[in-house]
Amino acid sequence: METCAVNNGGCDRTCKDTATGVRCSCPVGFTLQPDGKTCKDIDECLVNNGGCDHFCRNTVGSFECSCQKGYKLLTDERTCQDIDECSFERTCDHTCINYPGSFECLCHKGYTLYGLTHCGDIDECSISNGSCDYGCLNTMGSYECVCPPGKKLHWNKKDCVEMVKCLPNAKPAPKAQLVCSKTGGIESCFLSCPSNTLFVPDSENSYTLSCGIPVQQGKAPQKRNATLPSCAGRYSLAPPIKQKARFKIKDAKCHLRPRSKEKTKDSGKQAGLDNCQVTFVNLKCDSSKKKRRGRKSPSKEVSHITAEFEVEMKSEEVTDTCNIDCVRKRMEQKLQTAIKTLRKSINKQQFYIQFSGTEYEVAQKPAKATEGHEACSTGQVLQDGKCVTCSTGTFYSGEHNQCIPCSPGTYQDTEGQLTCEPCPSNDGQGVAGARNVSECGGQCSPGHYSSDGFKPCRVCPLGTYQSEPGRTLCFPCGGGLVTKYEGAVSFQDCETKVHCSPGHYYNSTTHRCIRCPVGTYQPEFGQNYCITCPGNTSTDFDGSTNVTHCKNQHCGGELGDYTGYIESPNYPGDYPANVECIWNINPPPKRRILIVVPEIFLPIEDECGDVLVMRKSASPTSITTYETCQTYERPIAFTSRSRKLWIQFKSNEGNSGKGFQVPYVTYDGENGIVFHLCNLSYDKKLIKALFDVLAHPQNYFKYTAQESKEMFPRSFIKLLRSKVSRFLRPYK
Repeated sequence: METCAVNNGGCDRTCKDTATGVRCSCPVGFTLQPDGKTCKDIDECLVNNGGCDHFCRNTVGSFECSCQKGYKLLTDERTCQDIDECSFERTCDHTCINYPGSFECLCHKGYTLYGLTHCGDIDECSISNGSCDYGCLNTMGSYECVCPPGKKLHWNKKDCVEMVKCLPNAKPAPKAQLVCSKTGGIESCFLSCPSNTLFVPDSENSYTLSCGIPVQQGKAPQKRNATLPSCAGRYSLAPPIKQKARFKIKDAKCHLRPRSKEKTKDSGKQAGLDNCQVTFVNLKCDSSKKKRRGRKSPSKEVSHITAEFEVEMKSEEVTDTCNIDCVRKRMEQKLQTAIKTLRKSINKQQFYIQFSGTEYEVAQKPAKATEGHEACSTGQVLQDGKCVTCSTGTFYSGEHNQCIPCSPGTYQDTEGQLTCEPCPSNDGQGVAGARNVSECGGQCSPGHYSSDGFKPCRVCPLGTYQSEPGRTLCFPCGGGLVTKYEGAVSFQDCETKVHCSPGHYYNSTTHRCIRCPVGTYQPEFGQNYCITCPGNTSTDFDGSTNVTHCKNQHCGGELGDYTGYIESPNYPGDYPANVECIWNINPPPKRRILIVVPEIFLPIEDECGDVLVMRKSASPTSITTYETCQTYERPIAFTSRSRKLWIQFKSNEGNSGKGFQVPYVTYDGENGIVFHLCNLSYDKKLIKALFDVLAHPQNYFKYTAQESKEMFPRSFIKLLRSKVSRFLRPYK
C-alpha cells in the first residue's frame, strides 16, 4: 500500500494517508487531474473573465485583474473605476475636464496649451504685429496696440487716428444736461446722461460717475476706447469752461438707487428754472468714514459729492454785440448759477441723475437704502441668491431691477452700466445686445476700409490686404509685391516670388523663405511671420511647425523635507533635447526616503542617450539607488540606499519622450515600510494620500472610514495601526 512517507505518495501537492491508501489534494487555484495525483493550475480568466472588469491575467495558482489606462483597481481587486484626474490640483494649469478613462486641459482666453496640460501666454504681437497699425505691447493673457505721439487708438483698438480726428458721417452724440427747477420753494436738479457714460462702484459706500467726453483727457475715468465724436459743432474757439464744486449730504449714504415712480410723476409738473448743457461731468460720491485724531466719529452718515463740469465754447453763440469774452462770461455765470441751485437741491436731497429714462437718487438715507430688492449694488441683480453684475451687451434698469439687452443701434462694452451707448453709424442697425462697437453693424468687411471703419467703404487696392472688419487702413505686402486681386484679406494673397512651407516665413526684403528661429514656429504655408512660443517655452531646433514643439526647459532644484515630485521638464509633454536637471533631497534627521516610479518613458532606441539616475551624491562612485534609460509602465517602489539623494536627468539631441513624474516621501526611519504596491495604478490622488499619511501618520484621521477603506490598500492600513495608535491615546 502506498504511503505519504514515500515520495509524497506520488502526489503533486498535498498527501494524506487513509485506510484505503493515500489521498492527494490540491491548494486553492488548482484542480486534481483524473490520475488522482497531478494538480493543474485553474485558468480563472476563462470563466467570466475571472470577475475582472477589464483585463484578467492568469498566474500559477491564482489570477490578477488590471485596468485600462485612465482607470484604477479598487480594493476588491476586481472593479475598475475611472481616475478623476481633475480632482488632483496639479493636473491642468487652468481648466480640467474629466472623461471616462481620460481628461482634457483647456486654457483661459489669451493663453494656449503646451505640454498637454500647461498654459502659456500667447504673444499676439508676434502674429503680424497683433494687426496693430503702429506698435504692439504683449501683456499676460492679452495685448495692446500703442500709437505714436499725437495719435490715439481708434475704437477698434488696432488703428491709430489723429488726436483731433472726428467722424464726419456720424450724428452728434447727445449732450449731458443739468436741468434745475423749483416747486413750492424747493429746488430740484436733474442730470441727464444720454451717452458716453461710465459708472464705477469704487466700494460699498462710494462710486464715480462720468458723463460725456472731456475736451482734454484728464484724470476722470474714461472708457479705454470711447468712440470718436462727431465733427458737427465739435470744435470751439477757446478752451472749455471748467468748474469744480464740493457738496455735503447729511444722514445719507452714497447708493445710486432708482427714484420712486410717484416722485418721478411729480417732477414733470415743475416749472423750469435753468437748463445748462454740459460737455462733460465727472461726479464722485463718497460715504466712507475717515476717522480723524482727537475727534469723535459723528453718529449720522455724511456723504461728500465732488463734481467737475466742463462747458464747451461754441462759435455760433458769438455775435456782433457779444464777442468771445462776452460769451465766456455769460456761460461762466450760467454754470455758477446752476451750481448754486444744485447745492440747494443736494442739501434737500433733491438731486437726481437720469439714465435710459430712469431717474436715480444720488444718495439715500441708510434705512431707505436697504429696502426691498436693493440688497445688491446698483448694476447688479439677484440670481440664485447671489448678486450678479449685468454683463456686457446689457444695462441695469433700476426701474425694473433687471439686466436689459441693448437695443439695436446701441452697445455696451463694460459690465454693470446703467445705459447703452449709441453706435457711431447712422443706420441704427446691428444686433440686439451688442457687446462692443464691432457688433454695431455697418462696419467695413475684411478687404475693405474707410476713414472711420464704417460704411461707405473702399476696397483695398492692389498690393495691400486687410484681414479684419472695421479697419481704417490696409497693410502693404511690402517689397513691391502685388496681390492677386483687389480686396485681398491676407498676406497669403500677395504674389510672393517663392511659396514658403510651414516652419518658414517670407522675407519681403530678400524675397526668400527663412527658417523660423529657435523659440518660434509657423504651422501655415505662405506666411510672413513666425509665432513666438507661449510663456517661457522654447523649441529644440529652428524651423518648428507646431506649438507642440514648444517645451518648458525649467527643472531641478532643492526639494521639500517631507513630500514632493521629481518631474522631467515639460511633463507630461515630451521633454526637450540636450537638457540636464539636478535635484537634491536632504531629509530631516532620522527620516528615510521612499520613491515610487509609477511609469517612466525614455526611448530605448537612443542607446541610453537619455538617463535618470539617483545616488548619494554627484560622485559617480557614490552609492546608486536607481538608474534607468528605458521605458517602464509598471510601478516600482523602493527606499533610498542613502539618507540623502542626488538625482540627475540628462537628455541628448536624439529622440524624446513623455519622461516621468516621480513622487517621493520622507518618513520616520525607525519604522520599516513593507506593503504591496504591485497593483498600485498611477492614481495621483491615492499616491498623494499615501505619502501624506506616511510623512505625517496623524494625518490618517483626515480621511473618513469609507475613504480609507476604498482608497488605501489593506496592507497599508495594517502597517499604519502601530504608527497611529499613539495618537489615539489622549481620546477617551
